Amino acid sequence: MSAEFSLRSLLSASLLPPSDARILMAHVLEQHYQLPRSALLSRNEMALNPQALTQWKNLESRRMNGEPIAYLVGKRGFHNIELYVAPGVLIPRPETELLVEIGLREVEGLGEAAKVLDLGTGSGAIALAIAHEAPHLAVTATDQSPEALEVAKKNAELLNIASRVQFAQGNWYSALQPDERFDVILSNPPYIASQDERLTQGDLRFEPISALTDHASGLTCLEVIIAGAATRLNSNGLIAVEHGFDQSEAVVAIMKAAGLADIQTHQDLAGHTRVASGRKIGL
Repeated sequence: MSAEFSLRSLLSASLLPPSDARILMAHVLEQHYQLPRSALLSRNEMALNPQALTQWKNLESRRMNGEPIAYLVGKRGFHNIELYVAPGVLIPRPETELLVEIGLREVEGLGEAAKVLDLGTGSGAIALAIAHEAPHLAVTATDQSPEALEVAKKNAELLNIASRVQFAQGNWYSALQPDERFDVILSNPPYIASQDERLTQGDLRFEPISALTDHASGLTCLEVIIAGAATRLNSNGLIAVEHGFDQSEAVVAIMKAAGLADIQTHQDLAGHTRVASGRKIGL
């Protein structure tokens, strides 16, 4: 086949950012040749066969039109695990790993009876990352979307931890049994205000709108989750929620109004105050 279809030539000619192009080409090599990403260098004179070339052109075009890479390759790395992702779920983001770290830190001294709840699990990112790191924990993951739960369950199976995570379908706490209580509640709910222009930009255009915005102020889901925490946490239990970069003061105020104590704010790697946590004191 012509040298114009070699890996080197195709990548050089692509109008995509080089990092995007390499990720997509590595996916093509894995799909059609079972070759590792290193083949981009070690076999850069290799020419793609017609089927692989067609897939490359398709992926390149779709990415040029703005489709997220995670949807195009069907996976995304998140806190030491790799997750299958599809257009019906939010793409896991690095800042959400902060919730995982807070949850793992909290359960360190609680023993094998500790129970963790992930509200609005989406792809299962938070719940599965915690279950992967701490096999002794009892982890429950909920989501209102049956489609999202199917993705989360598939990820649990791919990670061989399906037996250690309980899934429940429903709107926030309504997915749970009335008497269920937890030591840690974690959630990355929809928190973008409905009029925020970011919803019409970048990857967000392709992600499920219900996972991004509450169709209101951006705080209504956070209010429901925080208000219900006291009746769902064990004594001294912790709730931690992700929020927008400019919502910290509002979320802290909601936690104070809900009677939570030891309220703290947490910064992500970019230096944005991204998570607020609070504790239930007393019975």
